Amino acid sequence: MNTTTSSDLPALRTRIAPVLENRLPAHISRLDWRPDQLAQLQRTSLRALLHHALEHSPFHAARMAAAGLTGADIDTFEISDLAKLPIMTKAQMMASFDDVVTDRRLTRALVERHITDPAAEPTLLLGGYVCLASGGSSGLRGTYLQTPEEYVEFGATCFRRAMAAFLAFGGKPADGLVVGMVGAASPIHSTGFAASVATGPPLRFISAPATMPTTAIVDRLNEAQPPALLGYASKLGELASEQSAGRLRLRLLAVTSAAEMLTSDVRAAIQAAFGVAPINMFASTEGLAGHTEPGGDVFTFATDTCIAECVDDADQPVPDGTTSARVLVTNLHNHTQPLIRYELTDRFTPTGLSAAGFLRATVDGRADDGFRYGDLTVHPSALTTALLQVSAVREYQVRQTPHGVTVAVIADTDFDRIALAAGIQRSLRQAGLTEPEVSISRVEAITRDPLTGKAKRFVPNRAATAQLSGTSQPT
Repeated sequence: MNTTTSSDLPALRTRIAPVLENRLPAHISRLDWRPDQLAQLQRTSLRALLHHALEHSPFHAARMAAAGLTGADIDTFEISDLAKLPIMTKAQMMASFDDVVTDRRLTRALVERHITDPAAEPTLLLGGYVCLASGGSSGLRGTYLQTPEEYVEFGATCFRRAMAAFLAFGGKPADGLVVGMVGAASPIHSTGFAASVATGPPLRFISAPATMPTTAIVDRLNEAQPPALLGYASKLGELASEQSAGRLRLRLLAVTSAAEMLTSDVRAAIQAAFGVAPINMFASTEGLAGHTEPGGDVFTFATDTCIAECVDDADQPVPDGTTSARVLVTNLHNHTQPLIRYELTDRFTPTGLSAAGFLRATVDGRADDGFRYGDLTVHPSALTTALLQVSAVREYQVRQTPHGVTVAVIADTDFDRIALAAGIQRSLRQAGLTEPEVSISRVEAITRDPLTGKAKRFVPNRAATAQLSGTSQPT
């Protein structure tokens, strides 16, 4: 066994539960805050983060020095001053990992050994750090460290709205909020870790990993009968079919989709099957979380714990109604691995602030999800129209090829593959790709990541960029 880890799962659960219970009331109260209260918390938290990073992270200390920022400057630092600091990318973070973290015992090599340990139960690195991994669309794995208490702060951010609704509905805190979790099996993924450690009040997950056979997931959920369900969008679509067919028999008060794009067809199937409109949740391992209202498209982001800057290609703030090129996040609660103006390739369209001052925005996918053919970039949304028009199509995965796409489809009944291919070809031509090649295949299942359980809906082919350098642009 790796002696650098602590694997006492009962002790870890006991450590996390009271912290979550103690912090949830304050988190719930913030939902009704005034903008000035939010701004004060952001300011105080940001200054504390910057001071800690300056003193304990050589990576950030060097960047602050280059920006002319001293400890005295941090004492009067404002949110608007963030633009003075450089942007931090995943590649930079991983290359300088040992200098980014604030505990000098932590190294990238140590973390890599930890996350490749095949242990089925979560373990703490050096007995004190939660270690999570995220592959992202770029294929470059990111590793993220935090104390259990810092992780609980993120968990409270993710589930405070659900807990507030649970309490308002008459739920008893002693019973806890029970949620069926159809997420990752591995404890190095955030959903897998949460499902392993949150097994009692105030929050209890019934874990049914997405990598399990659908029949096994159905059996586990039928036995547990959770009043709420949280899972990957593609798995929720499958479970909606099971519910409609009578094999799954849940009486749900809430359904929340996370980690994958929630399409209009899956949204409609969930509502028809379970009788509740799904909530869409955005939760990044880097620390940013947001939720829509049931059936809604606009996310309200928890910018009390993670500041989010929506910027264009020149890294200037975009106005409301304009889609950003990226989002820069500053995680206010993680002092172990400070992420300051850290680049997420997700594209947000801000729609203004909530009454409390939280950022509200729609999420338009990730910039690195686009299919690039030489100088032409085709956004995945250009491919979905034809797929959504085929009622038999329940799930799909689109893979880019040098001159087009291949589409794997899970369908309830047979369908006209020639017509579907022609529709996708029309969409690709309209996007500017000349003579696109499209092939359709009907499959029984979509391949899922063995650790996270996620099904990647759009899979770019990076080699196509170099192969088609002369592709025409859309007119």
